[in-house]
Amino acid sequence: MKLIERKQYLDKMVGVIGTPDIKVLTGVRRSGKSKLLEAFKSYVQKNIPNANIIHINFNLSKYDNLKGYKALNEYIESNYAEDKENFVLIDEIQMCNGFELCINNLHATEMYDIYITGSNAFLLSSDLATLFTGRTFEIKVYPFSFAEYVQYFGLTDKYTAFDRYMLEGGMSGSYLYKEQEDKFDYIENVFDTLILRDIRQKYNIKNPALMDRISQFLMDNVSNLTSARSIADTLTSNKDKINHKTVGNYLNYLCNAFAFYKIRRYDIKGKKYLTTNDKYYLSDHAFRYAKLGIKNLDNGRVIENIVAMELLRRGYEVYVGVLYKKEIDFVALKRSEKIYIQVSDNITLPETFKREVEPLLKIKDAYPKIVIARTRNPEYQYEGVKIVDVADWLLGK
Repeated sequence: MKLIERKQYLDKMVGVIGTPDIKVLTGVRRSGKSKLLEAFKSYVQKNIPNANIIHINFNLSKYDNLKGYKALNEYIESNYAEDKENFVLIDEIQMCNGFELCINNLHATEMYDIYITGSNAFLLSSDLATLFTGRTFEIKVYPFSFAEYVQYFGLTDKYTAFDRYMLEGGMSGSYLYKEQEDKFDYIENVFDTLILRDIRQKYNIKNPALMDRISQFLMDNVSNLTSARSIADTLTSNKDKINHKTVGNYLNYLCNAFAFYKIRRYDIKGKKYLTTNDKYYLSDHAFRYAKLGIKNLDNGRVIENIVAMELLRRGYEVYVGVLYKKEIDFVALKRSEKIYIQVSDNITLPETFKREVEPLLKIKDAYPKIVIARTRNPEYQYEGVKIVDVADWLLGK
């Protein structure tokens, strides 16, 4: 399989070399965590001549004898090298029973620089503080961005490339297949057999068919305001007997496994977070096509999903803005930075352009305001609002 350097993530890993943290790579299945660990290993080998690397990949059968925490701990300690920088790299650590006991022990010795990856459902962001007694440094890994997609295929026509990316998405394992149907089969298999299976095992789900229906409902309603109660009401009307508390639990499981990301609402005028109705975005938009098909394409929703994930990838806190009962697609926050964003597929019609720009013009502060759409034109401004082509914005231009 062709590999590209995922500099954004590798730089983060390199930047924390020598810190006492337990470094944890998290993200949806098949997003590239294992390949990143291998790339980091290569970096250490090339740049730290005094390094001793203890690398364990539990996907390989030769490490089956280390799937108990005592055996794993003994193996690592027996491979420790005096007078060297000792790196411990463990892939799919959840396959070792009681792994947290081993990692906590190694961390307490202050003798190792520890980097681990694990299953999306078994190594949750919310669980890290509970699992590990030492401080953890989480490196959130996402499927390929549009910029990485362009780099992978060596594409030069950004507009045609974006049309392809909209259909194919960022699950790079699918790129090995030539036919689009085969790509979708791979992506559907990732979602069904890896993501949902992990959730079923982690939470002992009694009704996996219901979990699948809830996930498909979220896919079909990407960018729509959603609540556990509204989903329960819809499924009940379709003869599924379910209450909103059960739906709420399943929503949390899907988000914990990085299948979906929940975006809360933010009252721009009142400067407060709203507790009712959220939006859910897929970790990769191609899951929607693979599971639901492409007969009823809704490019606007898909582009909104792509922009949401790119904002998260760039490290923003992301919210849905509310102002005088009008919705702003995204309010993106990062320290003192704030950006207001509207997303659309096509703004060539005057009424569509007006609908997207008007809510931004009503915001009276001086923070940047952007409309992101498929304009296929250079950036321009309208009354202080930037109008940017989505491909240019995703490429950082």
